[in-house]
Amino acid sequence: MKRTTLAATLAGLALGAILVWTFRTDLLLALVEFRAAREVVGPPQPVNWQAGTVQARDGRPNIVFILLDDLGINDLSTFGGGVADGRVRTPAIDRLAAEGALFSQAYAGTASCAPSRAMLLTGRYPTRTGFEFTPTPDGMGRAVSLIANSADSGMPPVRYDAEAAARQPPYEAMGLPASEVTLAEVLKNRGYYTAHIGKWHLGRGEGSRPTDQGFDDSLLMASGLFLPEDHGDVVNAYLPFDPIDRFLWARMRFAASFNNGKWFEPGGYLTDYWTNEALSVIRGHRDQPFFLYLAHWGVHTPLQATRADYEAVGEIVPHRLRVYAAMVRALDRSVARILATLEEEGLAEDTLVLLSSDNGGAGYVGLAGINAPYRGWKLTLYEGGLRVPLFLRWPGTIPAGTRVDAPVAHIDVMPTLAAAAGASLPADRPIDGGNLLPLATGASREPVHEALFWHSAGYAAVRRGDWKLQRSEAPPFRRLYDLAADPTEQVDVAAANAPVVRELEALLDAHLADRRAPLYPHTIEAPVAVDKTLADPVTPADTIIYWPN
Repeated sequence: MKRTTLAATLAGLALGAILVWTFRTDLLLALVEFRAAREVVGPPQPVNWQAGTVQARDGRPNIVFILLDDLGINDLSTFGGGVADGRVRTPAIDRLAAEGALFSQAYAGTASCAPSRAMLLTGRYPTRTGFEFTPTPDGMGRAVSLIANSADSGMPPVRYDAEAAARQPPYEAMGLPASEVTLAEVLKNRGYYTAHIGKWHLGRGEGSRPTDQGFDDSLLMASGLFLPEDHGDVVNAYLPFDPIDRFLWARMRFAASFNNGKWFEPGGYLTDYWTNEALSVIRGHRDQPFFLYLAHWGVHTPLQATRADYEAVGEIVPHRLRVYAAMVRALDRSVARILATLEEEGLAEDTLVLLSSDNGGAGYVGLAGINAPYRGWKLTLYEGGLRVPLFLRWPGTIPAGTRVDAPVAHIDVMPTLAAAAGASLPADRPIDGGNLLPLATGASREPVHEALFWHSAGYAAVRRGDWKLQRSEAPPFRRLYDLAADPTEQVDVAAANAPVVRELEALLDAHLADRRAPLYPHTIEAPVAVDKTLADPVTPADTIIYWPN
């Protein structure tokens, strides 16, 4: 009898182990969701922005900085494209570009989110700040690697470093150091009212929060849903092939916070809600110089659109592309409403509006062509991961229809907007970016940079003139491209141009020589197929890079 009981117990344990292993990703995501559900989100509440004052402008323009998230360069009809082969156009963003300066070779700070945002606000490379990797919620690296490595996708495995993860600080503490001087601080010292709305991703601990980094007010994206998943007005698109998407649906909530207060439900679909609040800031501070940093979450996953936008874009397949198109439509509407309000308030000529995206479109959304004609995606240093829109509109100062072909980058935004405001840059540290206003106004044609640099751990790139070198430690490669003859990086010409490779490597080595150590270690190295979306089958012949984060 005892032997029978023991055998049954062992069989039960074995069966349980098999079931746990078989459904390990589902169990992990259920645990993530259970923990997230404990976060308290209060009901919607009014946002009490600081009251505006009356101040003489004294040559200080208002500044509205609109940052989009993961937007592919081909998502905009500005460049002759548009979502779904041009069926969904972006007329307001096109207008913004046409009425000012369009930088045709604008680059992200890097091919991922948070370090680009740090460069935008500080004008400094991560070699100086140490802010090299994108902070992710606790446990995300382990969860994403487990989900990815459990899938039968043909992709090489995600490399997860448990020891490095154990050395990481909590998510809230992974932020931009308080010692860094941001654009908001520079403008506040010049007498500006400064407001942040939307995504931050530069830390939630004391010293790193928006209100600690120069913003008078901050309406923060506290989590990551555009609307509750079961809301009657939302259309969701799930990406079962994407480990990040699966984690986000389990982890994210519909939540905001104001000036570091308790979480509450936003008053509508995030893109529209943040735009409503942006208009309140503009109207409430029309009689004083203001800096509004509107950092949209769209078109980052999870893919969610309003039903009205989903219907408006028409029949588009696959479903995820239709939802994505609807999200782009909402972003364009946001820009239209902001431009209209500036005109209604008589502020158009007194306001510099800048629009960009944090990096290129992501391959993990499973949509080919969003970065066309360029190769690569977010999380690669190919042009598709780095090329971003950069438009400056300042009627009466920047001539309409200006096109600048010189290579520029996110590190130039901070010194450019500081110069527009007549503000002084911090004198106690190097600023890597340059002032783009002479190029935008036509006062100069001189390039701002001799070279531009990008790096994430052992993966790096440099562009000087029309030559661009990519260098990787794992897997090891050196790839050289002549962007004048080959702007989409189809042909590696390193073997035929060894002296150029040596020169660019020397530049890259010099750039990295005094690199500040990363503030925290990277924990994963994720494979990315350069020419395939994550929804596509991968073969051994495909070009794969590894992105450290």
